[in-house]
Amino acid sequence: MKAFNVTGLCVPEDDYMVDISGKIRKIKELIDSRSYFTINRARQYGKTTTLAMLKRELDDDYMMILISFEGLGEESFETTTAFCAIFTQLIQQALRLTSADEEYIDAWYNPEVTDFVSLSRHITKMCTDKKIVLMVDEVDKVSNNRVFLHFLSMLREKFLARKRNVDYTFHSVILTGVYDIKNIKLKLASEGLLASESAGNKIYNSPWNIAADFDVNMSFDTAEIATMLTDYEADYHTGMDISAISEEIYTYTSGYPYLVSRICFHIDKNLRRNWTTTGVQDAVKIMLTERDTLFDDVFKNLENNKELYDFTHSLLIKGAVNHYVIYDPVIETGVRYAFFINRGGKVAISNKIFELLMTAYFVSIDTRKGRMNSKQGNVTTIYNKRNKPWIF
Repeated sequence: MKAFNVTGLCVPEDDYMVDISGKIRKIKELIDSRSYFTINRARQYGKTTTLAMLKRELDDDYMMILISFEGLGEESFETTTAFCAIFTQLIQQALRLTSADEEYIDAWYNPEVTDFVSLSRHITKMCTDKKIVLMVDEVDKVSNNRVFLHFLSMLREKFLARKRNVDYTFHSVILTGVYDIKNIKLKLASEGLLASESAGNKIYNSPWNIAADFDVNMSFDTAEIATMLTDYEADYHTGMDISAISEEIYTYTSGYPYLVSRICFHIDKNLRRNWTTTGVQDAVKIMLTERDTLFDDVFKNLENNKELYDFTHSLLIKGAVNHYVIYDPVIETGVRYAFFINRGGKVAISNKIFELLMTAYFVSIDTRKGRMNSKQGNVTTIYNKRNKPWIF
C-alpha cells in the first residue's frame, strides 16, 4: 500500500504524490529548446523528485543522465584529474540504468581524460549525434570549489561553441541546488574563497550566465494537492471533502511540497485519518511541536545570518513593513530559503506554518532574554490576510 513519503525521493509506485505532469511539460519545453538552466529551490522542495520524474517521462525522447554530487568526498574535487574521473564514472553508472548499449557505456570512462581539455574533447566525442540531457543534483554541495567552477566554465564554452555549430555537447544541462549557480562568484567572495579578479582569468567570469530563466512554479496549487488526495481516497474511501481539505492544506503551506506531505502524513498516521479542516489544523499543531529536519534548517539559517535573523524578527515581532526589493541581499537570502515572498510589493513570510514557527521561536528567545513587552502580543495569535486570528 502507498504512503505519504516525508523522507526523500518519491516514486508513484510507493508514494502518494501530487500530479506534477503540468510542471514536467513546462520543463520539457526548456529541454526541447536545448536550454541549460538551474532549478534553485529551498530544502525539501521536490527538486530530486522532479528530476527523477523528468527521467521517467522523457527517457523515450532523450538519453536522460541523472547524477548527484551529494555524498561525494572533498577528494573528488581536489584536483582536475580526480574530478574528471568521478564525473565520467558517475555518467557511466547512470547510463547502466538506461537502454544505451554496453560499448557506449564502457567508453564513457576513459583513464586518459585527466584535465578539462581532454574532458571537453571526450564530451564532444560522446555527444556527437546523440541527444543527451545531463541532470546534476545537489550541485551546491561543491559550489565553493574552484575545480567545479572550471567545469562550469568548460560547459559554458561548449554551449556557446555549439551555438556557432562548431562543437557537439550535451543537448541540455539541468543543475539543481539551493544556491543560484549563476551567482556562485558572489557566494565565494562572501566566504573569503575568491581572490581579486584578474581580467585574463576566465574562472572569474560568471560561469553560468548562459542559463535560461527557470520560471516553473514548484509549489503545489490546490488543484495539484487534490490529485494526491484523490489517489488516497480511492484506496481508503474516507468520504473527505477533497476540495475543502486541499484548500485548507494550501492555506497553511502555500504549496510548499514537504509541508503538504507532512500534514497528510500526520492525518493518516497520527490523527486516525481525520480528513477534515480540523484534522489539518491538528496536524499543523503536531508539526509545530516536533523536531524536523526542515525546521532545523530554518533555525540554522536564521542563527547563522544575523541580518536575516534581525530582518525576520522585525517583520514578525515588530510588525515592520519592508518593500520587496530582490536585489537587497537580505531579502534575496530569505527568498532563497523560501522564508519570504512578494505580497503586493511588500515582504511577507512565505507560508503560515513558517510564520507560526518563527514567531513562536522569536517570542521564546525574547521572553527568555527579557526583551518582550505587552505590546508585542501573544505567540498563539497570528493574523492571516483577512485579519482573522489563527489561535493555537
